[in-house]
Amino acid sequence: MDRWTWPAWVGVVGGLAAFAVLLVPVLVVQSRRYGRLSGWRLLGAAAVAVYGVALLAYTLLPLPSGDLAAWCARYGVGGPQLRPLQLVADIRRDTAGLGLGATLRSVAVLQVVFNVLLFVPWGVLARRYLGRGVLGSTLSAAAASLLIETTQATGVFGLIGCAYRLGDVDDLLTNTLGGLLGALAAPLVLGWMPRAGDLAAGRALPRPVTVARRWIGMLVDAALVTSTGFGITVAYRLLLVATGRPVPGAGDPVELLIGTVLPVAALLWLPPLLGSGASLGQRAMWLEPRWRRADGTTGRGSPAVRAARAALGAGLWGLLTVLAALPRARPRPATPR
Repeated sequence: MDRWTWPAWVGVVGGLAAFAVLLVPVLVVQSRRYGRLSGWRLLGAAAVAVYGVALLAYTLLPLPSGDLAAWCARYGVGGPQLRPLQLVADIRRDTAGLGLGATLRSVAVLQVVFNVLLFVPWGVLARRYLGRGVLGSTLSAAAASLLIETTQATGVFGLIGCAYRLGDVDDLLTNTLGGLLGALAAPLVLGWMPRAGDLAAGRALPRPVTVARRWIGMLVDAALVTSTGFGITVAYRLLLVATGRPVPGAGDPVELLIGTVLPVAALLWLPPLLGSGASLGQRAMWLEPRWRRADGTTGRGSPAVRAARAALGAGLWGLLTVLAALPRARPRPATPR
């Protein structure tokens, strides 16, 4: 696998992994902004994730490792190339005496073409998926390219100790050109993508309560409890390390309290008692539990009714989660009679 293809594989694998991690937040944002989910916009989010990771892989990876001082002494790059259109002289020098076909296949020409093509998806996605204009899409491509070239030229802002890739103003120009071409081609390439504004205009329209909406609401609740508990536990352990205190092992009562009981209580047991009685996941999906009254109308139930309903659903799952986290008693060793 050569240097041209392995970043693409990193982009596909890493981008899909990033999309999987961000799937629940994306679903929540779509539901809150549009009142429903858009499969095409989900596909666009996946494309953004794959392209973003691939862009980082192509422009910044691999990073130097090991003895950085020795690496810089051997492989470090000099100062940045700040002469605009130096690429023209480079192409003339590297392709002198070559025919047209050989010139077009030369590394010097292919590198320029690749730098343009690398940012075409940026312009396409910025204009059609993010809803920016041609100017905004082009300027954002220029800003991203400038950040990349600065990162390369400064050795990740001094962390490496030397420039590990050449910061080139011509790369900035060709990347910006790619962003402009992508923005101009976006209506043709991505014209089928629903606009966020058009979807948001129908947010208030009533929609049927589907099984998918219910399951996604439960998925959001589970993700919130899990991620909140994980974040609190990590923060607690980092605090212990920073203060020089030992990190507890499994079954620590403080971690059990703040990492499991607290998230379950705050996110699953408390919401049914407040407001509409909907969980945070249900609220994200525009769902609200309603009860039929004696006069035939529907309305919100009493706190006791809402708590009883939650205890048979998400509240029960939360209770089982807490019980599963409790330290188990060790069996006593058998004693001979």
